[in-house]
Amino acid sequence: MAALTSFAGGTLFGARYGKGLPWVLALHGWQRSHRDFDAVLDGFDAIAIDLPGFGSTPAPPAAWSTVEYAAAVGPVLDEMAETVVVLGHSFGGRVGVHLAAAHPDRIGAQVLTGVPLTRAPGPRRRAARRFRAGRALHRAHLVSDGRMEALRMKYGSADYRNALGVLRPILVKAVNEDYLGPLSAFPNPVELVWGEVDDEVPAVVAEIAVESCARGHLEIVPGSGHLTPLTATAALRSVLLRCQPVAGTAPVTEHERF
Repeated sequence: MAALTSFAGGTLFGARYGKGLPWVLALHGWQRSHRDFDAVLDGFDAIAIDLPGFGSTPAPPAAWSTVEYAAAVGPVLDEMAETVVVLGHSFGGRVGVHLAAAHPDRIGAQVLTGVPLTRAPGPRRRAARRFRAGRALHRAHLVSDGRMEALRMKYGSADYRNALGVLRPILVKAVNEDYLGPLSAFPNPVELVWGEVDDEVPAVVAEIAVESCARGHLEIVPGSGHLTPLTATAALRSVLLRCQPVAGTAPVTEHERF
């Protein structure tokens, strides 16, 4: 297990893997930590960080958007190789998409897994009738803040219920964003690695997203669910090897060589 290390002038914490100049930057999912990538990154020259509000990194001072998260992560690139591959799981992939859009000259490829890049097709699940009624009454100042919070805790998602302090409005911002715009603007390879039985972000989301990529490829991992860093370790390691940049050049994946 890699030792805890600080990055970006002490503003972020995480771990450094390998002995060479890191070329993989791993960003974890919501309510997770950099430790999810211990097995994936074993033997690679890499950095995995705890995003603000998770693991050992303090929460941000305000309700950041994922663009602001990406800006906070950006200085880590100064501690890495000239060409970097970003590996992002779930929420970390949302941050990674914006990081890549801001630094296409430094990020040679993205490996995205279980990332809610857009909404799955079909009707949106409506909130419970009692919650919608309570929300309307709260807006009309007929229901107290305490009662409204009780309704949120009863009817909200598990992530929403468990989000404390500033993390709750951060989550609300993130789930209402769409990431296909910055993803489509990224000129370099994008590898999408998805669990076949991911019930949080179904594979149809990846099928839509890959069509937006300038140079995209999708791999579905049989039997794997949403926590792909733990359940699809071999697949992620294989994709990272395919994306490994040659010194001074951007990665060209196996799918583009032939």
